[in-house]
Amino acid sequence: MSDVPRFSWSEVCARRLARHGLAAPAEGVRAVDVVAAMAGTHAQVMSAAELAIGLRAAGTTRLDVREALWSERSVIKTFGPRGTVHLLPAEELPLWTAALSAVPVSANAASADVRMTSEQTEEVVAAITKGLDGAELTIDELSEAVIEATGPWAGDLVMPAFQGMWPRWRQALHLAGIRGALCFGPNRGRKVTYTSPQRWLPGFRPAETQAALAHVVKRYLHAYGPSTPQRFAHWLNAPARWAVDVFDSLHDELQRVEVEGVPAWVARDDLEVPSMPPQGVRLLPYFDGYAYRVGNQPPEFLYPGAAGERVLRGNFQVLLVDGVVAGLWHHRRSGRHLHLTVEPLIPLSPARLDDLGHQAERVAAVLEAEPNLTLGPVTVGGHA
Repeated sequence: MSDVPRFSWSEVCARRLARHGLAAPAEGVRAVDVVAAMAGTHAQVMSAAELAIGLRAAGTTRLDVREALWSERSVIKTFGPRGTVHLLPAEELPLWTAALSAVPVSANAASADVRMTSEQTEEVVAAITKGLDGAELTIDELSEAVIEATGPWAGDLVMPAFQGMWPRWRQALHLAGIRGALCFGPNRGRKVTYTSPQRWLPGFRPAETQAALAHVVKRYLHAYGPSTPQRFAHWLNAPARWAVDVFDSLHDELQRVEVEGVPAWVARDDLEVPSMPPQGVRLLPYFDGYAYRVGNQPPEFLYPGAAGERVLRGNFQVLLVDGVVAGLWHHRRSGRHLHLTVEPLIPLSPARLDDLGHQAERVAAVLEAEPNLTLGPVTVGGHA
């Protein structure tokens, strides 16, 4: 159709850089604004989440992110897309929990002697809800409450974990977060705590499902679009057929476009393209580069040449040059000094090297340190 708007991958990349605050750090925005614009910030490693947000918001440091989480309560740390730990805007939590709860649950791949029945799962979620009512509990304290409420079977050490075995009930931990039964509380020393969102969002409850799905789809498309139901499904870890049905249900709110001749979708009338092509050198922290890829662009476009072999197969901190992966990097803190090692996989011009130096300074400023930049091989493996 001649009237279908058309995009190149370069334009898609430029849109994403601009909307993520990666074309240039956004002025006058708060941490929660960045989290919303990213459609959630991956927070499995909290320091990486702090850096991801700080790089996108001018003048923001890791302390500002902590303030948003633990003082303002404008940001909530919980389980989000793909069942992984994310930061989400607090005021959007009813929408996110309703949308994520609507995603069909995939079959439990655990063996029969490990997995829980659907009835046991519901018992555990109910026990978590009750145990966290008005409380902040460590994982061990929460485990005691769940086992007391459900029975000894919940405490059977049957789940292989990093340094041993976890109790059976932990299979439902992320599900409880997705449903809004729990979120993360502030650390107690080195120990993570969990609490109920009700403590910080009085009257909290998941929103109406269709409105919630529309919100999350449009958040996704604003951050990563134009995109397809299949890529949305990948980003959300949802069945592709289900995602197609969700897009179909929103046909009045979405618009079909083409990217390099392939059908894709945006929110209706969201056709803006930056006037400048993707440009600049950026350092993305752990999981930020993964989210940047899984959100939309195919690997062959985002990881050209040597990046496909060196970076794609692991969760590395990535060097972006003009919006595509062109290297990897690692940092190590020593007192007030932040030692950054950057391994470019393409030649960097003097202008790009200067840009890299400024980016290293920005990374250090977010982490409240003094930068020490070195170009050379990164010998540290990807983050698990």
